[in-house]
Amino acid sequence: MENMQYAEELVREFLVFRGFTTTLQAFETELCTDIGKGFQVDKILDLIFSVYIPKFQAEKLLGLMGFLKQCFSSSETVLIATVSRLEVSILQYYIVYAVKSGKKEKIIEFFEMNGNDLLQKGHDWTPWFAIPYLSNPSLDPQFRNYFSREWFEALHLSVRNFLVGIFNGTRIPALLKISSEKNTVSHLKKDVKQLNQKLSQLQALLEEKESQLHRLGRSTNSSGTSTLSGVLEESCSPTTPESGESELRKQKTVAPSKSLSEFRTSSISNHDLSSSSQLYSGDGITRDSLHMFHDGLYIENGREMQEEEDFPEVKVDFQETFLGHTSPISRCRFSASGTNIASASMDGTVRIWNYDSSTPASRNATIYCGAEIMSLDWECKSDRLLLIGTADGGIKAWNVDAKRVVCDLNTTKSFPSVLDIKCSPVEPIFVSAASSRGPSSTYVDKLGFASLTVWNMKTWKAMTVLPLGKDPPAITSLCFNHNGKILAASAVDGMIHMFDMSAGLQITGWPAHDSAIASILFGHDETSIFSLGADGKIFEWSLQNQGQLLWSRNCSKFCDLESSNHCRHEMALDPSGRRLLVTSGSVRAPIYQFQGHMRGLRTLPHSAAITTVDWHPTLPIYLTGSADHSVRVTSIL
Repeated sequence: MENMQYAEELVREFLVFRGFTTTLQAFETELCTDIGKGFQVDKILDLIFSVYIPKFQAEKLLGLMGFLKQCFSSSETVLIATVSRLEVSILQYYIVYAVKSGKKEKIIEFFEMNGNDLLQKGHDWTPWFAIPYLSNPSLDPQFRNYFSREWFEALHLSVRNFLVGIFNGTRIPALLKISSEKNTVSHLKKDVKQLNQKLSQLQALLEEKESQLHRLGRSTNSSGTSTLSGVLEESCSPTTPESGESELRKQKTVAPSKSLSEFRTSSISNHDLSSSSQLYSGDGITRDSLHMFHDGLYIENGREMQEEEDFPEVKVDFQETFLGHTSPISRCRFSASGTNIASASMDGTVRIWNYDSSTPASRNATIYCGAEIMSLDWECKSDRLLLIGTADGGIKAWNVDAKRVVCDLNTTKSFPSVLDIKCSPVEPIFVSAASSRGPSSTYVDKLGFASLTVWNMKTWKAMTVLPLGKDPPAITSLCFNHNGKILAASAVDGMIHMFDMSAGLQITGWPAHDSAIASILFGHDETSIFSLGADGKIFEWSLQNQGQLLWSRNCSKFCDLESSNHCRHEMALDPSGRRLLVTSGSVRAPIYQFQGHMRGLRTLPHSAAITTVDWHPTLPIYLTGSADHSVRVTSIL
């Protein structure tokens, strides 16, 4: 449909340029009738059988049939003949409908205006001219069949099948290909630009590594350390590591430049080499090794293996960019099956995209909310319903199939900011985390007290308010477990709260951060929970031993929340539970890997900060929204 609109704009521009104003007026008039209904079969059927015939608009009916004939060239005689036969049957149904409705004067009027044309078309219409004068045509043997229900249903099905066949197989006019070809060229140019940037980065990295190897070789030669020199001389050898020296070569390849300097200043003995060979296994690094180097490559309790800027760039299978937003992206989410994407921007608009990795994405709808969108969530059981939370206390339910808002709710005036919304994966309910407004302009102080409300998605009414105590700090993030029985909530005071949804009561909670918590997620096996703090610290907490810290990272260089007016930092866990993607104040976002895959990755760059992230529910595909107004879908290898 977008290609059609683009082509129409081109025609208008050409006609204005050439000064064909009369033609332009005729063009605009015909567009208003939209006789082809955008080649949507159901709309054309409704136009014929629910509008033109019931309202006895014979001229428009004949005009539509003439339009369908014009869709084919003169060489397509079979299709033209089929349209002609269908036209005869449709006009016969027009007459039958008029008889059933007691409108015989409409039949007389129809034959007066079109009788001569009908007789010239070859079909024997002569008996039909007598119908207005028969007392009961439905009993006449010649017309009885046309008044039966079976004949009408057969006609309706024949017209539908024919329209489906011709419109699915119709050759696309060259004018309609311009828009798609323009988008293809644009995507290719961007791909070329990204590949050139990547090539420059790889060349710079190669030069840097060669320089490091050269310096390291000189250092070892001057100190007379023959073991390390032998390892460096064999660094390009393809042989499989078997000895302690080859294991050290492997350390050199994996470790960042910072670690190389530390190895340079240390003496290397046979004992050191054998120890290092125990640390490394295959291409990965075991968790046990984290407790063996405190000042070298690793730090105890799971802190950074590398600086994030040293993370390698993620290997991409394909990437697609969605354009159309006119302000920074605030939220983007995959639907339950991953076939739809919702993206929201700071100007209060939400766009729905139909997504299929095998075909270019297309925009399904644009929703104008009139206020900043603070939260999005899809219904968990289908791709039909999207919930939208706004900064003015509004909660909208958008039906993707009907393309309209099916319910427009409001929180109480005391809690106007809907910071997060989460749908239960099992029950037809959702929970909203709303906040009152605080006195300050900074993010944390701008949020006042919290309110957690449970809503019924069948009646669209509030069911209950979850207890948080007196004057509770604002809740920033929500997360259900797999069966919807447990709800986790994070707050600006650094607390994590756990609720039993069956009882509607809080069952536990603990202080997890010294700062506000921006995002919270259950782990893949739901024996742990992840929390992202405003200070940039990511913690994985055990749910079996409350308060026990299992894993941590510090991405403070990416999470500059204190200087931001909006809390847009969040994290997303991939379907396998092995990768954690985090938003970034930089043009790239880090992807932390764990469960035996300790080395992190970096996303391909946007042209501005990455403000929102999500993962496809089943595939290794992630979603990023940016302050550069773009949304990107990236499939990784």
